[in-house]
Amino acid sequence: MSMLTISGSPHVHTDDSVQKIMRGVIISLIPAALVSFYFFGLPAIILTLVSILSCVAVEYLIQRFVMKEKPSVTDGSAALTGLLLAFNVPANLPIWMIVVGAIVSIGIAKMSFGGLGKNPFNPALVGRVFMLISFPVQMTSWPKPTELSMTLSDAVTGPTPLGLVSEGLKKGETMQTLMNQLPDYINLAMGNMGGSIGEVSAVALLLGGLFMLYKKIITWHIPVAFIGSALIFAGIMHLVNPDHYIDPLFHLITGGLMLGALYMATDMVTSPMSVTGMLIFGVGCGVITILIRLFGAYPEGVSFAILIMNAVVPLLNKAFKPGRFGVVKK
Repeated sequence: MSMLTISGSPHVHTDDSVQKIMRGVIISLIPAALVSFYFFGLPAIILTLVSILSCVAVEYLIQRFVMKEKPSVTDGSAALTGLLLAFNVPANLPIWMIVVGAIVSIGIAKMSFGGLGKNPFNPALVGRVFMLISFPVQMTSWPKPTELSMTLSDAVTGPTPLGLVSEGLKKGETMQTLMNQLPDYINLAMGNMGGSIGEVSAVALLLGGLFMLYKKIITWHIPVAFIGSALIFAGIMHLVNPDHYIDPLFHLITGGLMLGALYMATDMVTSPMSVTGMLIFGVGCGVITILIRLFGAYPEGVSFAILIMNAVVPLLNKAFKPGRFGVVKK
């Protein structure tokens, strides 16, 4: 008579680990970081390092002295949160503000829920939205690319391409006039524009996303659903009124759409578990992003869209549960 050994989950084991996954995501972000450092110079490098170190320090201190448990900062999740937080702010943001953002991201959005795997909202986006609401002037003062500048204290600031189009249309300017004020699409795709540190180069972000797909760190479902729904919605609006709504390619290569779709929305903790849930989640993010961009008070809507859909994830997981092993559906 054979004996069965019963053990707790997980029952399927792979070579993946938290450290390996986090390391893979960080490696995939190197191209975007290099492009951003090239255009925004030393201040972007310093801000990124401070953000990473702050997130790691906050998590260590909370685990060590508040939660009274062994710190797990070596898993790389806090460092990744710090990197993504820096990627979502302008390069000329005061250093103390990014420290505040790190405290909110790790202390409130992550550790207050119990740590990695328990947080319902993407920590970096919570920190970014908190800073956007608390420090709106500093969070929307975008330095123009200066190519390896040593300081941004005297740098010229201006609106992002999305902000320029949004404000111009409200003033009654024509789309053609607005487009003449912007770099061509090749320069925009490469990152030669104002914006957050890590969102400016769609090409570099795409390279990183392809690397993650190759390494099976993420699947295609959320990015394709996110980007596809955003492009389709923006395309429909453009066809309806091309003089008032910009073409979908512009939405793709400007703002945080690529960064959000590839790195923020695909967060394993805050995204759905099932394929159907992922597709619905991605479509929701894409549609809400374009709705906010076209009709909202802010010219950008990626962060808000992802956080809104993060709140819907428990419902998606409940509605679209994977089939239990050994159960035959009738």
